[in-house]
Amino acid sequence: MTSGGGPAELDPVERGEAMLQPARGIVKPGRGGYFVAPMIKKILMWTGVSLVSIVAILVITVAFRWNRTFDAPYPPLVASRDTAVIARGRYLAYGPAHCSDCHTPPSERAALRAGTLVPLSGGMLFDIPPGKFHVPNLTPDSAMGIGRRSDGEIARMLRYGVRADGRAALPFMEYQYMSDSDVVAVISFLRSQAPVAHAVPDHQFTWIGKAVMAFVIKPVGPSSPPPATAPPRGPTLERGAYLVDAIANCAGCHTQRSMVSGAFTGPKLQGGIAMETNNPAVKLTPPDLTSRPGGRTALWTEDEFVARFRAGERIPGTPMPWQPFGRMSDDDLRSIYRYLKSVPVSGPTP
Repeated sequence: MTSGGGPAELDPVERGEAMLQPARGIVKPGRGGYFVAPMIKKILMWTGVSLVSIVAILVITVAFRWNRTFDAPYPPLVASRDTAVIARGRYLAYGPAHCSDCHTPPSERAALRAGTLVPLSGGMLFDIPPGKFHVPNLTPDSAMGIGRRSDGEIARMLRYGVRADGRAALPFMEYQYMSDSDVVAVISFLRSQAPVAHAVPDHQFTWIGKAVMAFVIKPVGPSSPPPATAPPRGPTLERGAYLVDAIANCAGCHTQRSMVSGAFTGPKLQGGIAMETNNPAVKLTPPDLTSRPGGRTALWTEDEFVARFRAGERIPGTPMPWQPFGRMSDDDLRSIYRYLKSVPVSGPTP
């Protein structure tokens, strides 16, 4: 206090210390710097607790949902022993439906390329970020192949993408619109093979793969009734549309799509996304197949298109299944060309 009763003035040292005092409730000085005040500590603590809780809930949800099951009808289709039906199924499996491209074991691929129709006993491995995916045995072995599956279970897998155990199949095979008669033909051929006791492991999902299965992958069935019979053979637009869309699944690679859900994101058949090859330094992008400038059916005549398929694989490790597609008849290849030529195009000229 001063002699007049007013507040005493602080000396210079005291004034400096007073100026350095932080606002109450925010920070206070301490050794080595400033400490976070109680309010900020609480905010950070509850933020951390919230984040840990969210992660824990996500992990638990994925653990419970990743192997969820789905209901789908069993198509009332039954395998036949008719030799003509089996022959048509064999043509589809080793030709336009390209089952042989994945379901041939690695040890038999050289024989397949040489023209031998080897049993489809599975074993190929796709080692990708969502997990390790083993291609199953399609021979009628009763313990390790489709001998343990009913015709209805196989037909449901092809048409609705639902496995025998009710889980969703990965969207690698999109045959929702394969005709009833062709589904019967394929099953009939598969049943006619010699059984091969080749054990193939089930898929092995990473945590990322389980999360995708838990929240993204769902079976996709046909949005309209599939045809009872396939269009008759011949170089027609109708036959070409059926082969491209329902059997060969050309859009699966030659259209841009989401890497997470598999949904199409680009114009149909106007080029896909870059794909890995056997050479890590080389990626290949499926080209535009339409009649747009630069598209394959704009660059090639019909005869050149057929000749290219007969020439087979030119780039080692290409994801294009040249070997089975090269087995297609001239009429089927011509019908595909004519349909691709007719597909409406959109977007800027490349």
